[in-house]
Amino acid sequence: MAILKSLIFVIVVPGIVLFYIPYEIVTSPFNTTFRMGILRFIAVIPWLLGISASLWCVWDFAFKGQGTPAPIDPPKKLVVEGLYKFVRNPMYDGILLILLGHVLWFQSILVILYAVSLFVAFHLFVVFYEEPTLQRKFGDSYIHYLQTVPRWIPRTIRQPPK
Repeated sequence: MAILKSLIFVIVVPGIVLFYIPYEIVTSPFNTTFRMGILRFIAVIPWLLGISASLWCVWDFAFKGQGTPAPIDPPKKLVVEGLYKFVRNPMYDGILLILLGHVLWFQSILVILYAVSLFVAFHLFVVFYEEPTLQRKFGDSYIHYLQTVPRWIPRTIRQPPK
């Protein structure tokens, strides 16, 4: 059941955030573009990485965490495996990678501003809601996780806490 709820969440929320809003931005009369020529095809790389990371996280939330990415039905177990070994927020990173692909493909200044705004919103949500909530729910194991795994930029080697 968790995977079905996760799929519904993934279709609705990222569908709006990653496809509907950017489409509205790039078709807006206020859209301003820059030109990269053939380099725009580089967009495929962050698109594939972002989609792969996001789907991997949904899978881990459903099967290892026994929940969904939705705050209304969060995982019941702390997920620290898979991509979560390297960075605390790989799903958000995946979404931002997809938006980077949109920036490269659509070459839109407004999409850049949207991506930066979304990152700020993610950061504020993580710092002021998600991390305190997970700390209350999972206690010392989450505190240890906070100390050993970076929030946004993946680290390939797990370092002991400072």
